[in-house]
Amino acid sequence: MSELILFWHRRDLRISDNTGLAAARERSAKIVGVFCLDPQILERDDIAPARVTYMIGCLQALQQRYTQVGSQLLIIHNNPIRAIPALAVALKAKAVFWNSDVEPYSQTRDREVMSALKQQGIECQQTWDQLLHPPEEIRTGAKTPYTVYTPFWRNWSSRPKAQPVATLENALGLTETEAETAKQVGVIELPSAQDIGYIWEQELIIQPGEAPAQAQLEEFTNHHITKYQEQRNLPGIDGTSRLSAALKLGAIGIRTVWQATLEAAEHSHSEEAENSIRTWQQELAWREFYQHAMYNFPELASGAYRDTFKNFPWRNNQEHFQAWCEGKTGYPIVDAAMRQLNQTGWMHNRCRMIVASFLTKDLIINPQWGEKYFMQKLIDGDLSANNGGWQWSASSGMDPKPLRIFNPASQAQKFDGEGEYIRQWVSELRSVDSEYLVTGKIPPLELQACGYPAPIVDHKVQQAVFKQMYQQQKA
Repeated sequence: MSELILFWHRRDLRISDNTGLAAARERSAKIVGVFCLDPQILERDDIAPARVTYMIGCLQALQQRYTQVGSQLLIIHNNPIRAIPALAVALKAKAVFWNSDVEPYSQTRDREVMSALKQQGIECQQTWDQLLHPPEEIRTGAKTPYTVYTPFWRNWSSRPKAQPVATLENALGLTETEAETAKQVGVIELPSAQDIGYIWEQELIIQPGEAPAQAQLEEFTNHHITKYQEQRNLPGIDGTSRLSAALKLGAIGIRTVWQATLEAAEHSHSEEAENSIRTWQQELAWREFYQHAMYNFPELASGAYRDTFKNFPWRNNQEHFQAWCEGKTGYPIVDAAMRQLNQTGWMHNRCRMIVASFLTKDLIINPQWGEKYFMQKLIDGDLSANNGGWQWSASSGMDPKPLRIFNPASQAQKFDGEGEYIRQWVSELRSVDSEYLVTGKIPPLELQACGYPAPIVDHKVQQAVFKQMYQQQKA
């Protein structure tokens, strides 16, 4: 058996600040990366072309990084339960290292891969990388998982955070003979997104790879984070980090991100700046809260957390759902957000809440329909964050507030008061007065003239209907 350790990349597409990769390098100088294009994931019906395009771009960048340090990133396109052990056996690897994941499918897959490797006498090592604190570490006084964010935040934020781990600086790769052996057991050239059936022709909101993610982090923490508290809810300006896709696929390490917030705090000179930095840190904690929830309560992936919503009588009007998907509901802020999603593969977080509330509380459509549509479109589509956000908006998840309903008009008036965001994405409304635009009360003749649809439902009426249905179900 050689000194080779295979490092299996999944949602950690970088060689810097990668805990599992750093641990592997401590054990051996011969480290080779491997990524498996998993048909169990890629052939599902909730995969976004933008996300696959970004992933392939990150893999291209990662291959270049491996070449720079003297090794290789191998690509296989097969079921990892068979392919990873087969590759390890063929190359006589002494171990396979990888970073753990919280998702139910990943947990099951990893157990089966580990079992197959151990049957071949090959060592396995898993490390937590995508979280600042592993799920088992953050527990209540009764040693149970948290189901409410605020006490989770108090516990989570009180604990020291690990610093970034060492970047892989050099490694030995495969010999020519080993490389040929790898090809014989399924190693291929990295395909394009189009080669595997995903076409995204728009510009990505963040360029793939470690370097662009690091540059985006620096731009945000140097110029925007101190105004985050004020600007984060305004979809018409660029006030958020745009790092969600990089965090989803691990183009940047979470310890690197946290360290950048601490450095920003050291250089802040006002209470406003300090509060803004802390607010963004709380958003990172929300990310971990949802991942811990998915790990501890895997049933969240397939249904509501609250009993009231487990058999809720959703109306599920297909025409209304299609109008929502296309951004043709007659509610300008809702339609602007959905068109931003469809055209860019991304949506501002305030708008994610608005459109989710509208789908569930105004159209009375099952939130799982919207959750799936988001996953089909989002470049940053992440099971834990998307599921958590939808359950929060639908009032079906881990949230102490029993019922939350957003009024689209008041949300637009508060967060897009001049209608800049609406005008950007709903082109037919660009000449409409701001007062009409943000209230949604556009005169019928003006609606007809610009070709914009009338509201498909009445918010006030639907709100009352939903509340009545909720009370009946709760009883």
